[in-house]
Amino acid sequence: MYPCLLDVSEFPGLQTIVNVLNSSCFQIQEGLSPNHLKKAKLMFFYTRYPSSNMLKMFFSDVKFNRCITSQLIKWFSNFREFYYIQMEKFARQAINDGVTGAEELSVSRDCELFRALNMHYNKANDFE
Repeated sequence: MYPCLLDVSEFPGLQTIVNVLNSSCFQIQEGLSPNHLKKAKLMFFYTRYPSSNMLKMFFSDVKFNRCITSQLIKWFSNFREFYYIQMEKFARQAINDGVTGAEELSVSRDCELFRALNMHYNKANDFE
């Protein structure tokens, strides 16, 4: 597994998300809040393995220490586990349904996979 190196300029949507979520945070915090969890979940779709520098950049309102870093690493690990479990369930169901090639697969908004991922990562439907 390789760490993801992300150039934010390639993903203007990620910078917009960070700006919106940071706008409500004006002071350095000692711990992580539900807003930080929301930001991390949305960030997950841009990078599965964020570097420590990236985390410090996008969570600039947090005073980093070993505990905070461990919590963020745990969050991303849990996000990956949930994501890949959902992908595996979707793939197994597709095979049971007779799908023989990737070109036969599609995920629409009414698909169970989309609903499960959206409910987990974007519960409040903050972003379309």
